[in-house]
Amino acid sequence: MKKLSILAVCGAGLGSSFACEMSIEAALKDLGVEADLSHCDISSATSSRADIIMTGENFRSQFQHYTINANIIYLKRLVDKNEIKTKLTPILQEMGHLAI
Repeated sequence: MKKLSILAVCGAGLGSSFACEMSIEAALKDLGVEADLSHCDISSATSSRADIIMTGENFRSQFQHYTINANIIYLKRLVDKNEIKTKLTPILQEMGHLAI
C-alpha cells in the first residue's frame, strides 16, 4: 500500500499550517498510522498530490473554487489533536490505513 500523504494548509503556509502539521503528527502517532506530512499555503495546495488536506473551516469557500483529488478535512481549531483524530479516523478507515 502506498504511504499516506497529508498536507496541512493555511493562508500563508507558515505558522498555522506548521503547528497543524505537528498536531496531525501527534494524532497519527496516537492512532499508530504513518504518513508523509507537509504544510503549505492554499494556492500551493490546489496543485498538490496529497491524499488528505487538513485546513481551517475558514478556508472552505476558497477550496470550493478548485477541483482537488484529495479528502479535505476542515478544522475549527488547527492544533486540536482530539478534533484532528475525530475527523481523521473515519477517512483513514475508509482508505484502509486504519483498522475498524
